[in-house]
Amino acid sequence: MSAPNPQPGIMDIAPYVGGESDIDGAQKIIKLSSNESALGPSPDAANAFADLKAELHRYPDGDCRELRDAIAEVHGVDPTRVICGAGSDEIISLLCQAYAGPGDEVLYSRHGFLMYPISAQSVGATPLHAPETDLTADVDALLDAVTERTRMVFLANPNNPTGTYLPAPEVARLHAGLRDDILLVIDAAYAEYVGREDYTAGVELVETSSNVVMTRTFSKIYGLGGMRLGWGYGPPGVVDVLNRIRGPFNAGAAAQAAGVAAVRDLAFTKRVRDHNDTWLPWTRDRLRELGLSVTDSVGNFLLVCFGDHPDHGAKAAEKFLKQNAIIVRMMAGYGLPDCLRITVGTENEMRSVVDALSRFLGKNA
Repeated sequence: MSAPNPQPGIMDIAPYVGGESDIDGAQKIIKLSSNESALGPSPDAANAFADLKAELHRYPDGDCRELRDAIAEVHGVDPTRVICGAGSDEIISLLCQAYAGPGDEVLYSRHGFLMYPISAQSVGATPLHAPETDLTADVDALLDAVTERTRMVFLANPNNPTGTYLPAPEVARLHAGLRDDILLVIDAAYAEYVGREDYTAGVELVETSSNVVMTRTFSKIYGLGGMRLGWGYGPPGVVDVLNRIRGPFNAGAAAQAAGVAAVRDLAFTKRVRDHNDTWLPWTRDRLRELGLSVTDSVGNFLLVCFGDHPDHGAKAAEKFLKQNAIIVRMMAGYGLPDCLRITVGTENEMRSVVDALSRFLGKNA
């Protein structure tokens, strides 16, 4: 008996696999596999979510007006150019749906976020990656990889999983080297964590260009990963296109309410950032003292590389950490088989992971 056939190329897509959340037999675990906020959501956001319990039968505001206004107020952007969705993943998917298709190419850096090639393949486009330099996006390599078929360029800035970033002048140089008909998408999911003076999330480029979109998320510093909420900022024409193809109620009412409260709770956001500013470098330095290679990450995670030693490589380290009820993320799917990505957790969690890796390597922490 015959069965419905998916569109060509769909079965060639390797499904996205998120970070693990549990270990068989472990009652209490330390989860450092998904770049979730160490301090969870703002209490204001949790209360706003709870306050919606009697209204769950009501449809949400399909225009996300209050949320867009709150985003505009805090980030200093034009609310009419903001689009909200079910995580920045959905915005990325909608952009590919709108601006790429069979015969087109979608470009990104070698170790960029896996949803870029998945979203490109889902619309029949061809994903291509350009080599990086020192685990950092290389503007010249990206520009060299552009062809007449290129329709979109994705730049994760900061990048997941490396934690590295391009300074604002380099992002501007990348944009200047692209044709006007190529859409540059700056994925700034971790922007709120970055304190470097030469970094910007991309707002200025969006406001002065017709072919730049910035995407953001509530899953990281705002601690709302379970709400699936994100937003994009783009030229009016691009935002109009996305509003034509998105679902009419693609951001739930509880998510919107939590998002409004989270983005406006500036004191809690600062607390999360301050925590990261303390424990990211502390963990990086301790791991380097153990002889491990660790990127100079500006996100809320570290890329830790072990080399190809069979007894003390990344795979063996991940297994050892699991035996100690600690979950991190293997990076083989990103082309980094000798590396682990470790989220910055609480103080106790970071001390635990450093202690465990010290014992794994046979050294004193």
